[in-house]
Amino acid sequence: MTLSRRSLLAGAAFLAASTKARAAADADVAVIGAGAAGLAAAAAIQRSGHSVVVLEARGRIGGRAFTETGLGLGRSFDAGGQYVHWAERNPWREIAQAARVRTSDDATSPWPVLVKDGARASEAERRQRRAGFGRVSAVLDHPAGPDRSVAQAVAGEDEAARAAATGLTRLTLGEEPDRVSCADYDQLWSGDDIWVDGYGALVAGHYADLPVRLDTPVTGIDWRGQGVAVETPRGILRATCAIVTVPVGVLASGSLRFTPDLPATTGEAVAGLAMGAYTKIGLALEPARLRAQDLRDAVILRSGTPGLTAYLEMQPFGKPLAVLHCGGDGARALCEAGEAAALAAATDHLVSVFGADIRAAITGGRLAAWWTDPFARGSYSIARPGHLAAREALRQPVAERIFLAGEAAAGGAAMTVGGATLDGERAAAAVLKRLGS
Repeated sequence: MTLSRRSLLAGAAFLAASTKARAAADADVAVIGAGAAGLAAAAAIQRSGHSVVVLEARGRIGGRAFTETGLGLGRSFDAGGQYVHWAERNPWREIAQAARVRTSDDATSPWPVLVKDGARASEAERRQRRAGFGRVSAVLDHPAGPDRSVAQAVAGEDEAARAAATGLTRLTLGEEPDRVSCADYDQLWSGDDIWVDGYGALVAGHYADLPVRLDTPVTGIDWRGQGVAVETPRGILRATCAIVTVPVGVLASGSLRFTPDLPATTGEAVAGLAMGAYTKIGLALEPARLRAQDLRDAVILRSGTPGLTAYLEMQPFGKPLAVLHCGGDGARALCEAGEAAALAAATDHLVSVFGADIRAAITGGRLAAWWTDPFARGSYSIARPGHLAAREALRQPVAERIFLAGEAAAGGAAMTVGGATLDGERAAAAVLKRLGS
């Protein structure tokens, strides 16, 4: 083979560039994503004495645990996770206690107002809705037979039960009932829930000292060699192993390229999961303009295509704030419409509950549009009907050097910050075993 001067120069330039990249960025472990899973994994790797670098596409850490502070002093709210679920075994319970953050069990709140298509529901309608939830709970409690969707499970029930099922999946999972696996819903852990004032800020503060490279999106992972080459706009980082903690919505989108492609079993696991669209819209309120009225929380039901089921959280932790929670296709439509349209819609919903006078008290707002966020592509993972095994399959390492982790792989702890944390630690333990620690 004859080497030309051009090929020699090109080869020398490549060698110089790759040597420079290795010298500047090599690590034992590269962690992709600085959400709760990635941060927990990196902390465990760091404690072991191995070198680790975390690459994060956003300009902040925490991922879908994020406390929004853009509405001004005293008006922060958690745009992502806000509850320490199943607190009896959730590591964030002790972390929150040690940090002395404000918490509540939310057990003393009065029953919310129920509003249907702009009108307050009657007591009879309220009783009917509660009865519907009771029947849905009975149907979904340890369902027998082949897995099916929540919609299929309640198909034989009356209208109240079917409506309750829709409200349940939209406001707990952020998804429509025909796309939710009964078996996956049944396996989710239960227990005490602790409401945290600033869960996202707690996560960011707890991991503030980790080595994270912000504004560094990963575009590709090449695992053809002995280790992995992680591609970013800032260059290539080479590591022995990679822990990939991006949401399954990002994996499914193809924005993170793997060379060669991930194994078929891993691809099938990703395809067996989807992302819900749980969405929050925060509205800042001016206390001086609020009437002396009972500003209670409310459940808002709206028909139409797509329909909307929303929960209006009034003055959380006593703050001059209203936060509209919604999920499913109605929430997707709000995210896709953009922040201005979403704020206008949230304002209209607030007015439908408390009257036109409250409009003057609204001074601003923010939309937490996880569905259209390119680094999330949804709120949290949902197992498609018939795909219960996808979460476990996602845990299987690729060539003993790519380890997927996050809430999607957390089994019964899925869809939570605590689950992401535990699964990040699980992946780190597997990596350390691979490294001989």
